[in-house]
Amino acid sequence: MEPVLGPAGALLGLATALVLGYLLGAIPFGVVIARLIGGTDPRTVGSQRTGATNTVRALGSGWGLAVALLDVAKGLVAAAAGAAIGSAVGLIPEWVAAGSCVAAVSGHIRSVFIGFRGGRGVATAAGGFLVLVPLALLIVIPIIGAVVAVTRYVSLGSIVGAISAPLVVAVLYGLGRASGADIAYSALVGALVVLAHADNIARLRAGSERRIGDAR
Repeated sequence: MEPVLGPAGALLGLATALVLGYLLGAIPFGVVIARLIGGTDPRTVGSQRTGATNTVRALGSGWGLAVALLDVAKGLVAAAAGAAIGSAVGLIPEWVAAGSCVAAVSGHIRSVFIGFRGGRGVATAAGGFLVLVPLALLIVIPIIGAVVAVTRYVSLGSIVGAISAPLVVAVLYGLGRASGADIAYSALVGALVVLAHADNIARLRAGSERRIGDAR
C-alpha cells in the first residue's frame, strides 16, 4: 500500500500509533482506582503489581474485575486506534494495530507514570486479541482456565496461555483464519507476558508461589 502522505507521513503515523499505544497501556488503573476510592495501593501488597489479580488482593474482587475490564479496554482501544491511524496514512492497518497493541502491553508492564512498574500484561494482550484475532482468544481462554482449575496457580495459567497463543495463531494462520500480523503480535506479547512473570516462574520452581485460596 502506497503511503498517502509519503514516507515521512507514514513514519509519523506509525510513531504516533506506537506512542499512543504505549501511553494507553501505561495507565495504571489499579493505582488510579485505589487513589479514587481511598483504598490500598496494589503496589504495597502481594506481588506489588498493578493488574487485576493483585488489585483483588488490595481492593477486593469487584474492583479487581473493574481493573481487568479496563486493562482489556486498553488493548482494544490501542488496536482500534492503530488500525485507524494506519489506514489514514496508507499503511497496512492490521500491522499498525498489532504494533500499537504490543506497545500497549509494554506500557502496561513498564508504565512511565509509576516509575516503569506495572502489571503482567495479560488482560491488555487479551484486548488486542479481541480486535486482531478473537478466535485465538476463544481457544486460549479455556486452556488458561483448565490450568488454573487444576493447579490453582493463576500465574501458571497466564504463562501457559502466553506460550500457547502463538501456537494457536500459527495453526489458525495455516487454516487461513489469521494473518502474519497476528502471528507477530501473538509471539511478541507472549514473550513480554512470560518475561513479566519471571518472579512467578522462580517461585513456581521453588514451590513457594501463591495458589488461589492461600492466605495473603
